[in-house]
Amino acid sequence: MKGVDKRPIPQGKYLAAVRHENIIYTSGMTPRKSGKLLYSGKIKTDSALESHRDAIELAALNALGAAQNCLEVGEKISVVLQMSVFLNTEENFLLHAKVADFASEILIDFLGIKSIGTRAAIGVASLPSNAPVEITLVCKVG
Repeated sequence: MKGVDKRPIPQGKYLAAVRHENIIYTSGMTPRKSGKLLYSGKIKTDSALESHRDAIELAALNALGAAQNCLEVGEKISVVLQMSVFLNTEENFLLHAKVADFASEILIDFLGIKSIGTRAAIGVASLPSNAPVEITLVCKVG
């Protein structure tokens, strides 16, 4: 799939994704390209939500790519059972769900509207390398 990096580079001692039977679990994916963090810093209360779209989309694409790397020829992801979107936000930030919608839109674009499952949008005090977002997926192979 165009835009999806099927080989995100882990930044520690872990795998990008693991498959157990027909379920794929991804590690947390940040907005990196070829291992390099392209976006950093906190999501600020007074910043335009749209200014975070590229970072969120890249992290979502990395998570999707890691999951797709676990597929065999002819298989596809039928549904994302759970997506967790961790956001490095200022303390008073309140629009977590709106920012996480950028990640949901990527999944819809690549997998279709019926692929969307549950989601958590979580504000945190910090993320690795000061990334603005980290996304994990749990996917079902169909």
